[in-house]
Order: sequence, then C-alpha cells, then structure tokens
Amino acid sequence: MRLFQIKALDLQQSLQEVTERYEKEKQKRRALHNSLVELRGNIRVHCRIRPLLPFDNAAGHSISQDGNFSEKVVYAADDETVLVKCSRPGHASINKTFQFERVYNASESQDTVFADVAPLLTSLLDGYNVCIMAYGQTGSGKTYTMLGPQLEENFAFSIEDESELGIIPRATQEVFRLISEKPPGSYWVEVSVVEVYNNEIFDLLAKDSCGKLFGVKRDVITTREGKSDVPLLTYETVENASEFFHLVNKGLQLRVRHPTLVHAHSSRSHLVVTLTITTVVSCTFPQKIKDNKSTSSSRASSPVQLEATEKMKQVKTRLQLVDLAGSECVGMSGVTGAALRETSFINRSLSALADVLGAIAEQRPHIPYRNSKLTHLLQDSVGGDAKLLVMLCISPDQRYLTESMQSLGFGTRARQVQRGQVKKKSFPVLSKAK
Repeated sequence: MRLFQIKALDLQQSLQEVTERYEKEKQKRRALHNSLVELRGNIRVHCRIRPLLPFDNAAGHSISQDGNFSEKVVYAADDETVLVKCSRPGHASINKTFQFERVYNASESQDTVFADVAPLLTSLLDGYNVCIMAYGQTGSGKTYTMLGPQLEENFAFSIEDESELGIIPRATQEVFRLISEKPPGSYWVEVSVVEVYNNEIFDLLAKDSCGKLFGVKRDVITTREGKSDVPLLTYETVENASEFFHLVNKGLQLRVRHPTLVHAHSSRSHLVVTLTITTVVSCTFPQKIKDNKSTSSSRASSPVQLEATEKMKQVKTRLQLVDLAGSECVGMSGVTGAALRETSFINRSLSALADVLGAIAEQRPHIPYRNSKLTHLLQDSVGGDAKLLVMLCISPDQRYLTESMQSLGFGTRARQVQRGQVKKKSFPVLSKAK
C-alpha cells in the first residue's frame, strides 16, 4: 500500500507539472495565433452559449426532477471548441465541433466575457478603429451580452448591478479609464446611436424643437474617399461613463421591439452605438527663418536656418458596438403582419452581411455593401478599416438547433476572411518641451 501511495503521489505531481506546461504552451500558442490574426486581418470570433432559461421550458420543454435539461444539445467542449450533438429520429447521433478564438460556457460571467474584449480597447487609443458585434438568433442572449439586463418597460439597461453590465457599458467605462491616464484635454469622446429598422437608418439621439429625443430617418452615403458616412447624424459629447449611460438609455427607449413566440421582448432592429475618440496632438514643423540682411550670395554659402512652429492636429478613431437583430424562422416565431415584414428585413440584412463576408473571403472585385443599409453603414469596419470581433450568441436548446448551426456556420466563415493588416491612424511626433 505504501508503494502504491508513493506512486500515486508521483503520478499526481507529474500530472500537475504536465498540466502547468500545457497551460503555458496554450497561452504561447494563443499569443502567436493572435499575432497571426493581426497580420492577416482576420475577424476574431468568440462564441457564447447561454444557459437554458425559463422561457425555453415555457415553450414546451420539460425539465426532469433532478434538474437536468434533456433538450440541451450545444456544449462548450473547452474554451476554444463548441460541441453540437445532432440527432434525428431513426438516425445515429452525430457530434459536430466548431473552433473559435474563445468559447464561453453557460456559467461564465459578464466579467469573463469582457476580459477577453478589453485588450482591443487599448488599441483604440493607439490609433486603430475597433468594431464589436453580437450575432445570433432571436433569444440567444445578444442584447444581454452587449448591454446587460434590461428594464421590463423598454430597452434601457440597468446599472444597479455592475457585475451584470454588458460589453457596451463596460467598454465605455474602460475607454474613460484609459483616457484618464492620458494628459488632461488631449482626448474627447462623442457618441452616436442609430438603429437600422426595415432597411432604414434612424438617428436615436436627434431632438425635436422642444429638446425631446425622437428617431429621425437618416441616409448613409459613400464619400469621395470611399468611406461610409451618415450626413446630419447627431453626435453628443460625453465627459464620463455616467453621461454616456444616461444618454444611450434615453436613445434605447426609442428602439423598436415586438413580442414573438421565441422571445417576448425581441428587438426588431440592429443597434449601432459609436464612440468617436478625438486625440489632440501638438506637433512641430520646421520653417525657414527670413533674413533680410543676408545677400543672395551669402544665402547660397551659409546653411539654411530653421525654426520650429507648433501646430495642433486631431486624430479620430472609432469604436462601433453593434447589437444585431436576431435571425429567426418565421414558422417558429409565429409573427404575422408588420412583425412578419420586420422579420423579412432582418433576415435579408443578415444575409447581405454574410454575402459581404463571402465576397471579401473570395477576394471578388466587387463587394456588395450597398445591398443593405446595415452593410453600407458597417462598410468600413467589415471591410478592413477596423479590428473586428464577432460575438456569436448561441442557444443550447434542441428546438433551436437549425438556427444555432446557421450561426456557428456564419462564425466559421467569418474566421476565414482575410482582410489584410488593419491600418493604424498615423499620430504625428509629439513636440518636446523647450
């Protein structure tokens, strides 16, 4: 027995050492992979599997007495792999796996999700544009992931429990934290909030003559430089995260929603919250000093005298945070009338997004950005002018297996897109103190 105990201890120690080495090698591999993603301009794809929720049970699923959900078919095999158990009556069960940069299981918190997003925000102040978008079917947890828990009466998010805040409020807090470490007055932040509803763009921060917010229809154009722009879009300056929360929550109250059989508070529009960070940098430019006493001959023989003049330059970077409307099956959602029309526009715009990514992946000469207002609005971010992260949100329920497979397929295709290295906004050399 003594010998067996000694061998068991040795094996445990060896296992611990191997596990530690494995974790270190895994971190190195992930760092190398991230570097490769940067160089290729690949789209980062993370996948979050939500837990089974009460409305899944209300939809007709049973929960066994021991608390196990018999309908769960999507699992996080590890922190990079999704396992899907596909089964049909009369056929053998087939397991399918999907690989992503990061996979979150149902128990992982908002803190954990944001911890993997936060490094992108540092590159925002380094001169890169950044875009984070949530993609998935209706009721898969996109709005919870991006905003956090919402109030019953509207889309405003609650800030009472900070641990439950989503990516949008957390990203704003992090941006202002990073700015606070910089010299005062060198940065300022502007915010815009738009929704794409029935293939039309609405400015949710526009005000009427009485100062009340109301959604105003805007258009998206392509500038001479080939960039997308929304003329007359409202930009509000915010000085801290609290001002941002207050402003965005007001705009969110105008967002369109409609109950369906799948989700009682289904958002019927794509939400795009944009933070524009303006960096003010002082730079020096050499100029010739005029010397009226010098003759032409002496000028030719003497070295040119220069003096430094200081000028201010503004560099703008943009953080786009996108909560896409959920794709859905018309038969399952049970929508009719106006809601059916909304569903049609949602599915078409998401299909247009997939077409754009496909065209970029295949390096086609024409990219169909203008097939949808959504893709036209996100043209710069999707096309390679921003570091792009797609957060796939997945329901684990058997009932939504078709939609989950579609979302996982979209994420797999998005990972394969190589857009080239994202361009960094050039900062002038800072002037030194005299």
